[in-house]
Amino acid sequence: MVPESGGSQSKRVGLGLLFVLVVAGLALLIVFFAFMRHWAAVHTGTLNESGPYYGFWSGFGSDLGEATLITAVGIGVYTGVRKVNCHTKGCWRISHHALEGTPYHLCRHHHPDVPTKGASHEHILEQHRKYLEAQ
Repeated sequence: MVPESGGSQSKRVGLGLLFVLVVAGLALLIVFFAFMRHWAAVHTGTLNESGPYYGFWSGFGSDLGEATLITAVGIGVYTGVRKVNCHTKGCWRISHHALEGTPYHLCRHHHPDVPTKGASHEHILEQHRKYLEAQ
């Protein structure tokens, strides 16, 4: 039998604490359901202010368009960052170097042909010579 490590024990304690908090939250929600329902109705504007849902669309509901716009911009930024960053999993460096024969672009840290300490003049000339010979 293998003894349990400290990480496994702390994970169990954390999951147990999370379970107790979820059960306590559900119990409080059940006990104070009427109060919570009224609070939500007041703060989202769904009480009959001057007509059905007028308070919602002039208050809480008017923010739905802004939330959609912010979400769309966030997804666009993520997509743009994913396009220009290194394709190595977990690397957020900007990729400047295509890996020949593959669709991947890599940063200088992960590309096999790029020196990580900076290229010397001899190295640059050697790479240029190889390119000319390949033509």
